[in-house]
Amino acid sequence: QVQLVESGGGLVQAGDSLRLSCAASGRTFSMYAGGWFRQAPGKEREFVAAISWSLGTTYYADSVKGRFTISRDNAKNMVYLQMNSLKPEDTAVYYCAARRNPILTTTPMSAIDYWGKGTLVTVSS
Repeated sequence: QVQLVESGGGLVQAGDSLRLSCAASGRTFSMYAGGWFRQAPGKEREFVAAISWSLGTTYYADSVKGRFTISRDNAKNMVYLQMNSLKPEDTAVYYCAARRNPILTTTPMSAIDYWGKGTLVTVSS
């Protein structure tokens, strides 16, 4: 049993930055990979970024590569997503995710073990 709680979402203008945080509680260990997914209105949930708890290896969707940075603080059981140069198309509910095995760009949603409830990011033009 792992609980994930996201925070940091809000309304910003195009070009602005936001940092999302994911706090994990319960059985959280270094063996868990952390990730971020997002779901825009009328679209399917999609992969954004992931990080290995053991090695710190990172993966990014092509749409956010170079703009977003995922990081972790294992001592605090926290995962972060720094989002820079935000675009209107980044508008979505962002979900924190955890998995006992690695999260890769091709990992299906059904393979994720734990989900947060999401935090809304709205980018105006």
